[in-house]
Amino acid sequence: MGIDFGVFTLVKKFGVLLAAGLSVVLMGALGQTPGPSPTPGERTSPPTFYKDVIPILQNKCQSCHRSGEAAPMALATYEQTRPWAAKIAGAVEMKMMPPWFADPRYGRFSNDPSLSAEEIATISAWQKAGAPAGDLRDAPAPRTWSEGWNIPQPDLVVKMPRAVQIPASGEVEYTYEIAPTHFAEDKWVQMVEVRPSGTAHVHHAVVYIRPPDSTWLRHAPVGEPFTASMLTDSEERRQAHETTSDLLLVYAPGSAPDRWADGMAKFVPAGSDLVFQMHYTTNGAAASDETSVGLVFAKNPPKQRVITLQLNNHALLIPPEADDFRVEVQGTLPNDATLLSLFPHMHLRGKRFEYDIVHDDGSVETLLRVNYHFHWQLSYKLAEPRELKTGTKLRAVAWYDNSKNNPHNPDPEKLVTWGDQASQEMMVGFFDVAVPAGMDKWKYFIRGGEVGKQQ
Repeated sequence: MGIDFGVFTLVKKFGVLLAAGLSVVLMGALGQTPGPSPTPGERTSPPTFYKDVIPILQNKCQSCHRSGEAAPMALATYEQTRPWAAKIAGAVEMKMMPPWFADPRYGRFSNDPSLSAEEIATISAWQKAGAPAGDLRDAPAPRTWSEGWNIPQPDLVVKMPRAVQIPASGEVEYTYEIAPTHFAEDKWVQMVEVRPSGTAHVHHAVVYIRPPDSTWLRHAPVGEPFTASMLTDSEERRQAHETTSDLLLVYAPGSAPDRWADGMAKFVPAGSDLVFQMHYTTNGAAASDETSVGLVFAKNPPKQRVITLQLNNHALLIPPEADDFRVEVQGTLPNDATLLSLFPHMHLRGKRFEYDIVHDDGSVETLLRVNYHFHWQLSYKLAEPRELKTGTKLRAVAWYDNSKNNPHNPDPEKLVTWGDQASQEMMVGFFDVAVPAGMDKWKYFIRGGEVGKQQ
C-alpha cells in the first residue's frame, strides 16, 4: 500500500399441547400407534422471522445490511428481508455470508461473525417453510446504530477537504489528500472508522498520522488531492510511497473499524495532519469520493499505545501460469509487544496468506491462515491478545495463483511484480501491537529493550 444463518425449542402453548393430546387419543381408538413424542429441544413449528431470524440478522448481518451501508440490500425489517430469503439461505448454507476467511484450525478471533450450525439451520428451515413472518410481538427491540457509523457517534469527523473526481475507465494513480487536525493538544484515539463516500471505487485507503515535526510530503499541497507524479521534487515523489509515519487505520472492502480495549489507544500528537492515501479503481461510470474518518477519543490517558507494523516483500516475481507461488518474509521483534490483530493485503492473484511464529527450535506456530478473497479484505482481531517477547521471529507467507484457473487474473501470461495497481501485486502483512504509552515507532525499533524498560 505505500502500502478483514438446529436445535429448535418446543412451542409450549396450551392449544398446541391439547391438540397433540387429542390426536393420541384418536389414534389409540383407531388402533394406531402414535409416532414418537417430541423430545425436549425439538421444534413443532417452523422458525419465524420475528422470533428466530431477526435476532441473527441483528447480531451478525446488520452492520453491513442496513440503510446507508455498503451491502446492496437492507435486512432490518421483514418486508426488506422476505424477498431475499432464498438467497440468504443459500449464502449462509455455503458459508459465503457473513464473510470470514480464516481457517478454523488456527487461532480464535473476537470479530469472527461466522454463524453457528444452529443459526444456519434456523435460517434454512425458515426459508424452506416459506419464510413466515410470525408474531411481531416476538421480535426483539430494533438494534440501535450510530447514524452513518459502526462505532459510537464520533467525537470528531475528519473529512478529505475536497472530493476526488474518479474517471469512468483506466487506472488511477494513488491519490493523496492532507487534512490538518488543528489539534491544540495530544489526542488518544480509542475507536476509529474510515468511511468512503464512493465505496464502489475504493480498492483501499490508508490514513496516516503525520506529526508536526515530520518532513514527509512537506512540499505537497494541503487540502487538495494530488498524486506522486504531480510533485515537483523527485525525492518526494519517491517518498510518497515510503513513510515511517504511523497508520491510524487501513480500510479495504469488508474491513471493520478499530475498537481498542480500555487502556489502549492510538496516539495523534498535537498539530498533526491526517494523510489520506486512496487507491481508486474504475468501473465504467465516473464518480467522486470524499472519504471521512471518525474518531472516538479515550476518556483517560491509556497505559499502552497501539502501533501498526508490517511484514512485506517487495521483491516478489510471480511467474506466468504459476498456480501456487509462495512468497515469504520474516522479521524479529526488537522489543516486547502485545499482538492484537492481523491484516493481510494482496491483490487479484492472492490465494492464501499466513502469519507464523518461528520458534528457536525451528518449529512453526501458525497464528492465522486466510483463504484470501480480494473483494473482502478483513482484519483478524485476536480473541486473546498475545504477549510476544523481544527476539520473537514472525513470518508472513503468501501464495499466489497466476494461472488461467484464477477467474480474477488479469493476465496469466504475465510475469507479475510489485506495484500499486490491482493488475500488479503486493505482499503486506500488517499487524497491530500494543507497547508502553511513551514509546513510538522509532523507540520501538531501538533493539535491546532498554527503551521499553524505561517506559
